[in-house]
Amino acid sequence: MNSKQQTIKQKVTISGVGLHTGASCNMTFVPQDVNFGIKFQRIDLPDQPIVEADVDYVVDLSRGTTIEKNGARVNTVEHTLAALSGLEIDNILIQLDGPEPPIMDGSSKVYVDELLKVGLQEQNSLRNYFVVPENIRYIDEARGVEIAAMPLDNYRLTVMVDYNSPVLGSQHASISDIKQFAKEIAACRTFCFLHELEMLKAANLIKGGDLNNAIVIVDRVIKDDELESLAKLFNIPKVEVKKEGILNNLELRFNNEPARHKLLDVIGDLTLVGRPLKAQILAARPGHAANIAFARKLKKAMLESKKMAPYYNPTLPPVYDVKQVYKILPHSYPFKMLDKIIHLEESLVVGVKNVTINEPFFMGHFNDNPVFPGVFQIEGMAQTGGILALETVDDPENYWAYFLAIENCRFKKMVVPGDTLIYKCELVAPIKRGIIKMQGHAYVNGQLTCEATMTASIVRKPGV
Repeated sequence: MNSKQQTIKQKVTISGVGLHTGASCNMTFVPQDVNFGIKFQRIDLPDQPIVEADVDYVVDLSRGTTIEKNGARVNTVEHTLAALSGLEIDNILIQLDGPEPPIMDGSSKVYVDELLKVGLQEQNSLRNYFVVPENIRYIDEARGVEIAAMPLDNYRLTVMVDYNSPVLGSQHASISDIKQFAKEIAACRTFCFLHELEMLKAANLIKGGDLNNAIVIVDRVIKDDELESLAKLFNIPKVEVKKEGILNNLELRFNNEPARHKLLDVIGDLTLVGRPLKAQILAARPGHAANIAFARKLKKAMLESKKMAPYYNPTLPPVYDVKQVYKILPHSYPFKMLDKIIHLEESLVVGVKNVTINEPFFMGHFNDNPVFPGVFQIEGMAQTGGILALETVDDPENYWAYFLAIENCRFKKMVVPGDTLIYKCELVAPIKRGIIKMQGHAYVNGQLTCEATMTASIVRKPGV
């Protein structure tokens, strides 16, 4: 999986009609800076409102996943989101002049192909993964649906479907790495049964649907006069049924294409958690309603995990190494209390300090029982917070970050040589007039060692 965030090199537009609305739409993917996320914009509406790709904004799941915020309603977002997650694109604005992304052939293939044509652009910031910390399950006993996420330092998915149909039977699909998406999953089309198609057409719910953007499963004997009626319904000369029960002689791209499309839908819907995932996902009989209910459980766990020790993988490249840290911070030996920054966003920063017996203060601080001084834990936490503070100015080398107050400081556990301290500092209020207030925590092996509320002032250096 990519450790760095990604966008695209230049904007690209895809045009077509929406599956359910039948409305024409030009959809333009626009590259964005780091930490922007994935957002949709309805440029055809007054004030061009924006809605983030977030499960909190899901408003309808009747035949797909629809999101809405401040009047910006976007229908059937799952195929678009699946393409973005499948290509590991983190930062992008999707501008639409209609209510629904083009359905194209009913898969994510066209989206993937067009995004790859303009190319992906790696960005100088680490991806903010949500690493699932423990098993998380969603069960709908009435529908026989179960979805589970298990801890894994990767993103693997397996889907099983069973429609009690002689045509489909039971199918499963899986990918062991998200990089397989473009080749193995993106081209798999949406599908429905003939009786569903007739009902949806009669109710005018798939105004943009035709036999070129969906696989139609025929699981009953169909008479010639019904075929003629279907041909008239879709305004085509002739409709046929293959021996295996696929309407209009449509060739499957994979033997288990329906199961693969369900996997595509799971990827798209889980993008609404709001951060790229590291987990093993197992889904039995998933659908949009279950996917979104599960996404809500994942987001709740993600928000709760912010109260926990940050995930640290020492093999990943840092946001800032020690040289870059002290180009920003004006500290010198022996007051360099930070080895690297491993995570940085608008309101949160995470730093690392490796504690070794070579620290000079150990000679005079319990020489026969070396303990890392609490005051230096606070200093390391402060320096971590200083990076966050100085990120708010364009030229951090021309500023000082002075501490004004330390409140509610508590030490929970001793820190000794050989420990790795993880510092986390998070804004507790918006920055005003150069004053920044942060909640700081320090952890060793996932256990809290120190916490404090810190206030600092960002001051421009004299003469610059």
